[in-house]
Amino acid sequence: MLNIVLMRIDDRLIHGQVMAGWVKYTQANRIIIADDGVAQDPFMEKVLKMAAPPGIKVEVYSIEKAINILKGDGQPGEKVIVLVKYPKAVYALLEGGVEIKELNIGGIGAGPGRKQLYRNISLSLDEKDVLNKIVSMGVKVYIKIVPDDKKIEVKKF
Repeated sequence: MLNIVLMRIDDRLIHGQVMAGWVKYTQANRIIIADDGVAQDPFMEKVLKMAAPPGIKVEVYSIEKAINILKGDGQPGEKVIVLVKYPKAVYALLEGGVEIKELNIGGIGAGPGRKQLYRNISLSLDEKDVLNKIVSMGVKVYIKIVPDDKKIEVKKF
C-alpha cells in the first residue's frame, strides 16, 4: 500500500496556494488524482500537472486504475497526496480495497441540489449519504481547507 499522507476531496483538484500549502505541510512528493473524467481529458491532465508545485510528480488515473496503483507498493520515502473531486470517488476507492484512515474535505462548490455545509463546501443529499457511509466504514472525516485552519471533525452529515 502506498504511503498516503493526505486523502482530499477538492473539486478543483490542484490549485494555487492551497495545494502548495498542503504539499509543504505533508512534505508530499507525489500527487495522484483519481478521476474518470480528468483521466480521459489530456488537456486537463496537462493543466493540472503544470499547476503542481515544482518537483512534485503528478499522475492522473481513472478510479479503477487508481485503486490498483494505490494498493501497490510505494518507493521508500514516498509521500502521496490523493485528490478526488467528489465523495463517491472516495467510496469507490474504499470499496476497491484502498485503506483510508482519514479524509480531508477541502472544497466542493455550490451547484444545483447542493446546500452549503461550511464555507466553500456544499453537498447534495446523495453526497451526504455517501459521506455517512464513509464515516460508518471507520474513516475519520474532517474539514480543513488549508493547513493553518482548525480541523473540524465530522461524524454525521
